[in-house]
Amino acid sequence: MFENLSDRLSGVFDKLTRQGALSEEDVSVALREVRVALLEADVSLAVARDFVKAIQDKATGQNVTKSVTPGQQVVKIVHDELVHFLSGDDANAGALKVDNPPAPILMVGLQGGGKTTTTAKLAKRLHEKDGKKVLMASLDTNRPAAMEQLQILGRQIGVDTLPIIKGESAVKIAKRAKQQATLGGYDVYMLDTAGRLHIDEVLMDEVQSVRDIATPRETLLVVDGLTGQDAVNVASEFDAKVGISGVVLTRMDGDGRGGAALSMKAVTGKPIKFVGLGEKMDALEEFHPERVAGRILGMGDIVSLVEKAQETIEAEQAERMMKRFKKGQFNMNDLKAQLEQMMKMGGMQGVMGMLPGMKKMSKQIEDAGGVDDKIFKRQIALIQSMTKMERANPKIMQASRKKRVAAGAGLSVPELNQLLKMQRQMGDMMKKMGKGGMLKQAMKGMLGKGGGMPEMPADGMDPKAMEEAAKKMGNLPGLGGGGLPGLGAGGGLPLGLSGFGKKK
Repeated sequence: MFENLSDRLSGVFDKLTRQGALSEEDVSVALREVRVALLEADVSLAVARDFVKAIQDKATGQNVTKSVTPGQQVVKIVHDELVHFLSGDDANAGALKVDNPPAPILMVGLQGGGKTTTTAKLAKRLHEKDGKKVLMASLDTNRPAAMEQLQILGRQIGVDTLPIIKGESAVKIAKRAKQQATLGGYDVYMLDTAGRLHIDEVLMDEVQSVRDIATPRETLLVVDGLTGQDAVNVASEFDAKVGISGVVLTRMDGDGRGGAALSMKAVTGKPIKFVGLGEKMDALEEFHPERVAGRILGMGDIVSLVEKAQETIEAEQAERMMKRFKKGQFNMNDLKAQLEQMMKMGGMQGVMGMLPGMKKMSKQIEDAGGVDDKIFKRQIALIQSMTKMERANPKIMQASRKKRVAAGAGLSVPELNQLLKMQRQMGDMMKKMGKGGMLKQAMKGMLGKGGGMPEMPADGMDPKAMEEAAKKMGNLPGLGGGGLPGLGAGGGLPLGLSGFGKKK
């Protein structure tokens, strides 16, 4: 999402930040390029024009051109304007209103936009993250097997669905769902309405009738992000005829432009509450304007990265691992746990995309041949080829053992040597961090106990600042070894990958 726009804007701001002083002409030229980049990202002309004008008004005064770091001042202004365009004036507009149980959530949209799947994803999120008791009901009496689809998804995610009674109208199903949600003590009940290939009177009449019965706390429009500006038009029409409280943009993992997301709030006035980033049931993310703006401008998204780590970490396991790491006990079983968590968090590209200043480094690695995320699977295969004793004590790995393990994984001895070297480096780093107290602080941050990440640079575009930040985080500079503490299951992300598993 936003890859194309992010690449273009990074190029524009690189030129600005390299210049010691800026004239108003420099800023104007840069903003013309920003406008072109927005239009290429499928942002509507009116929104692109307003966006650039708002920046121009703030970026051409004395406070920027006479600033010590004028280029970075412009970047900050663009960042703040991006946040404003994505969120409007209400910073909490994206929060779901699910108080006063049972809270009804009405899911609306056109056919093929991913409404039923999104209903299940959101129900799973409410059930697992917020501890809500959720009931789902399919009101789609038109599409074959639509009700059965939601029922199957409900079983998969462990969320109740309203029993299917054939022949009922959408209005009757809505009444029955409301009754069962009240009697069953549910916190939330979700109504998955029918869609059409296009907006018509029949569709709107049905949705309006259901809305009047349920009086929903939230009416979420599910719309395919790949349709670009048409998604914005659909949102405007639904809001005018039904009234929506927010938007869920699906298939955003396949859209490198992201124009619909950038235009949605400015054109419709309705916030984007969630974005769908894949087919899996957990591939639904809250839309945080300030984090998205940071990622677009290459500033990273440490908060989301930490949240992802928290989702995949078990507190008791992490505490046990931390005690071991402080003693320098970091064996192959620990490394395997780290590698598996890295895969859960979206692989190397996913993690690096959220780290300040790492987007450019990620691009350089890609240009140089790249690091294939299959590397983790190969490293895990090597570890699984070892005996229990070898995993617990890698120091016993001599030549004959190495040949056996490498052959068992279908890989080479040099690759195994690189894995062993990485394990030693990470073990040394954990021991140093444990002695300095950094590991404990980072772990507290992971487990929500008042600790936190070491301070990161506000502008992720300065390589020297990144080097300093890396040192603060106990990381060995570059990809040659070490890890980013506090983001893994009790320790560091395994970034010691140089030379291992490059793309062929």
